[in-house]
Amino acid sequence: MMKGSLYGLRARELAMVTIVLMCITFLIWAWEKTPLLTAFLPPQTHLQLTPACNYAKGKWVPDNNRPLYSGFDCKQWLSGMWACRLTQRTDFAYEKLRWQPKYCQMEEFEGSKFLRKMQGKTLAFVGDSLGRQQYQSLMCMITGGKERHDVIDVGNEYGIIQAHGNARPNGWAYRFPSTNTTILYYWSASLCDVEPIDKTNPTTDYAMHLDRPPAFLRQFLHKFDVLVLNTGHHWNRGKLKANKWVMYVGGVPNTNKDLAMIWKAKNLTIYSIVDWVNSQLPKYPGLKAFYRTISPRHFVGGDWNTGGSCDKTTPMSVGIEVLQDKSSDESAAGAVKGTGVKLLDITALSQLRDEGHMSRFSQSASSGVQDCLHWCLPGVPDTWNEILFAQI
Repeated sequence: MMKGSLYGLRARELAMVTIVLMCITFLIWAWEKTPLLTAFLPPQTHLQLTPACNYAKGKWVPDNNRPLYSGFDCKQWLSGMWACRLTQRTDFAYEKLRWQPKYCQMEEFEGSKFLRKMQGKTLAFVGDSLGRQQYQSLMCMITGGKERHDVIDVGNEYGIIQAHGNARPNGWAYRFPSTNTTILYYWSASLCDVEPIDKTNPTTDYAMHLDRPPAFLRQFLHKFDVLVLNTGHHWNRGKLKANKWVMYVGGVPNTNKDLAMIWKAKNLTIYSIVDWVNSQLPKYPGLKAFYRTISPRHFVGGDWNTGGSCDKTTPMSVGIEVLQDKSSDESAAGAVKGTGVKLLDITALSQLRDEGHMSRFSQSASSGVQDCLHWCLPGVPDTWNEILFAQI
């Protein structure tokens, strides 16, 4: 009788152990599948998650492994006017700084790694001369500044030509055949559609359609895998007058007095282009679109044509951290909010680099005129591309 009871007790114990083990197994499985269940764990067992990387937060640190290419050698892609090594500038400390994000390490940029990541893909920069600098920087970074005779000019595929009388073409497009990777730049200083008002008149004014994307984007967006947009510094009265641009909205000349304020017209265009790209994303689910925030100017004591200068050679940046949660470019941040277009936020980190501009060494500048808008290359735009690489 006692023997039978013992067997019965053991059987019940084994059954209980089996049930407990099954419950534990189920909880572990459910916890892995449903992270919200961690809310029911005791506080001391909570996982400490690393914050998502905000590449706009961080600081500039010295790095003797910089620059990523030589300003002497990258003549195939780099305009001589931006290669400060070819000017009379004698201090190049600005080449030896690296951007260190606050909460993460950026993946080290390597040209071969970039091409593998972009195998069979096309990256397009569309914007103003700062976009052109970013494009030239990336071409130098990919090639390490070395001559590449295998790279193919595919500008004709994108209608990129040099019009008669123009100093340069309206862009460049090159393909790396080893990975079938295409990198291109298209000039669109205002990021809105610009067309002659009277095509038969060589002295005609041009309609700048604030609410219409450039024809180039409408025609070729389907061919892009990564798109980087920017605009900003052409939005002033002088540029509009020199380019003979007339604001249009809804296909007719603008009559809204509010838009007579240039910054409001610029904001309308930025929101419009971002909204349009966002509306196209469902058609092209593989497309990664970025809006790059504005590149800061560093004129002191005047503007480019009134004696403004940026003569410093020592960066004001080392040791200073950018910790703000909001972008310094409120217009760009507002435009992309709630859309599938990502922000390539470079404004605050570039603001710290007043010593990295062309300054008085610009080859195209007149006497007494300094360029405190464009950057020496190698230089700050290389970091924009490192952050882009990290975000792709």
